Amino acid sequence: MSIKDKLKQHPGLKKLALYLLMPKHQARPRLWVRLFINPFIHKKGKGSLIRRRTRMDVLPFNTFTLGSYSTIEDFATVNNGMGAVIIGNHVRIGIGNVLIGPVRIGDNVILAQNIVLSGLNHGYQDPDVPIALQPCTVGEIVVEADCWIGANSVITAGVTIGRHAVVAGGSVVTKDVPPFTIVAGNPARPIRQYQPSSGTWEKI
Repeated sequence: MSIKDKLKQHPGLKKLALYLLMPKHQARPRLWVRLFINPFIHKKGKGSLIRRRTRMDVLPFNTFTLGSYSTIEDFATVNNGMGAVIIGNHVRIGIGNVLIGPVRIGDNVILAQNIVLSGLNHGYQDPDVPIALQPCTVGEIVVEADCWIGANSVITAGVTIGRHAVVAGGSVVTKDVPPFTIVAGNPARPIRQYQPSSGTWEKI
């Protein structure tokens, strides 16, 4: 049985572990975790780069990996508190992006500026309990290889964006995007799709 499983079975130990890892009511890990634990647990590939002004809210009990020759630009935020954040090779995470796990990004993906990928949803069902105190749910976001996501887009929990798809800037993606498809709007809808027979991107 792993340490993580043991902590789940003992609420007191879990509470103590969380206190040691991050301040109460905060999502950001303590400085000692960022300096002395995360660099040895989380994997960074050859030639990868995390810019200095990036906020890395990554904790040791969930996975964070950054593939080879991938970059996370300034003012981005990465949080793996509720699920793994796995980034492939040759990926560009643009300025001001927010990645909240669980999120899995394939190779050769371009994320432009100010994009939100959140695999987390807050519960709201009980009107007598503040939303901040209700249980959260998660759904993994998957962005397959070779995709391009335009600036100011939002990708919601549980969505899969198929290979070589394009999300137009400002879109809110609430449903899966088929491979080789362009989507746009709020909520995002398919507008073009690649047709191998003609070799063109045709309107839908």
